[in-house]
Amino acid sequence: MQPNLRYPKHPLKGYRLIQQIGGGGFSTVFQAVNTQDHRVAACKVMTLTPKTTQGERKAIDKEMRVHAALKHGNVLEFLTAVIVEPGTESPYVSAIYMLLEFAAGGDLFDKIAPDVGIGEDVAHFYFLQLLSGLTYIHSEGVCHRDLKPENILLDAAGALKISDFGLCSVYKLKDTGRTRLLSERCGSLPYIAPELNTDKAYAAEPIDVWGIGVILFTMIVGNTPWDEPTGRSYEFSRYVSGTFIDDAPWNQLPAPVFSLITGLLTVNPQDRMTLADAFQHSWVLTQSQLASQGPAALAEKLTESLRITGDLDLVDIDLRSYVVTSSLFVSASQAKSHRQSPTPRDDDQIMLSATRGSQFTQSLMLFSQTQGGTRYTPHLTRFWASVAPPELLDIIESALGVLAVGAARVDELNGELRCRIGGLDHRRVPFRGWVIIEPFDTADGSVRSFCVMQRDEGDPISWRRMFKAVVQSQQLAQYVLRRRVRGS
Repeated sequence: MQPNLRYPKHPLKGYRLIQQIGGGGFSTVFQAVNTQDHRVAACKVMTLTPKTTQGERKAIDKEMRVHAALKHGNVLEFLTAVIVEPGTESPYVSAIYMLLEFAAGGDLFDKIAPDVGIGEDVAHFYFLQLLSGLTYIHSEGVCHRDLKPENILLDAAGALKISDFGLCSVYKLKDTGRTRLLSERCGSLPYIAPELNTDKAYAAEPIDVWGIGVILFTMIVGNTPWDEPTGRSYEFSRYVSGTFIDDAPWNQLPAPVFSLITGLLTVNPQDRMTLADAFQHSWVLTQSQLASQGPAALAEKLTESLRITGDLDLVDIDLRSYVVTSSLFVSASQAKSHRQSPTPRDDDQIMLSATRGSQFTQSLMLFSQTQGGTRYTPHLTRFWASVAPPELLDIIESALGVLAVGAARVDELNGELRCRIGGLDHRRVPFRGWVIIEPFDTADGSVRSFCVMQRDEGDPISWRRMFKAVVQSQQLAQYVLRRRVRGS
């Protein structure tokens, strides 16, 4: 980006982009705030250059047109879009700006402990919403074609939101009900249906049914059933042959769950369960125990596996127990003499006020006490450390190197040390994100660190697995602050 260019504010109905929260190969997603109306949104930015092809523009136009028409409680809402064309006399970055509903609850799968899952009650609660949202999408003649954990988000009340329609296709005319077969190969390997591995055209609805089957399995088990649905996968080959029944974790699934998942994951798409079939399944028809218990109880159940595994001991700690006086932070004059302490921005206050009133986000501990005060932090992959930021970043880079995760430092921003990281997970699926470290001063005069490992792209469960390996590594574990048991 050229230094004199900036992201637009007024064309986006007064919203300003304040922080990157995600992105992939073709787009970047920002938090956006409207300082006048005190509202928050997400903004998906797709840069335009003279090299952007007509085919790429056509695909983006289709995504916006389809997404804007979808209105359902379990579909992330499309608000508006602004296009700044390249080559025009504009002070703004040439891009397409899609303003979307902000999913303040973050990723659903960020809350799932790897190889543990979230339990039947929570999986049942969210699977019903996934079924409802997808049934509506299909009723509008649209096939999503990229259902996977990173596209399943939660709003401030804990409701599931299906997002990212970049690979969607219109396969049915609503007026006549006439359908067409699809031919384009797309999706993410652990989640795509096996019929996409052939050259033949395929029916639209069954591939989304397969996707939610893999998602249901992942919610309950905490891992995908295979790396890809081909003969190259040992696990999938055993599934096709029927010899998987005695394998863990399949043999640990309750009979109704096993029946539903295998129905959704029937290899032949003509025999595969439909969404209507799924709605009539006995497990789905079971009354949800969570639906009437409120958002706080939902958040408690959702993070139960993270508490059992000890993962939340890194997030929910009393920092006062790590200093020698009752005050966590040094005074303003002391901080100024040591370094210029960041001041909470209006943007941060708006994010806080717009999300902190939610029992769900508060119970999920999506707020962090930092040097600048309480901050909305939607990523549970975060921790505090007993060493200063420069030393901590050196240690993290060493731990990442052992895990074969690439790391590249970037320029310091607003007093934060930042490092871009990326690699392949155990399923050979790429992931990318950031290590962001900022200092905080304690009353005993020491300088410690607050670190967020923020995923941009890739499977949230694989990202959590990598995060846990880093904080438990021989290099880092001794410096990570954890919740202290009362009396210890």
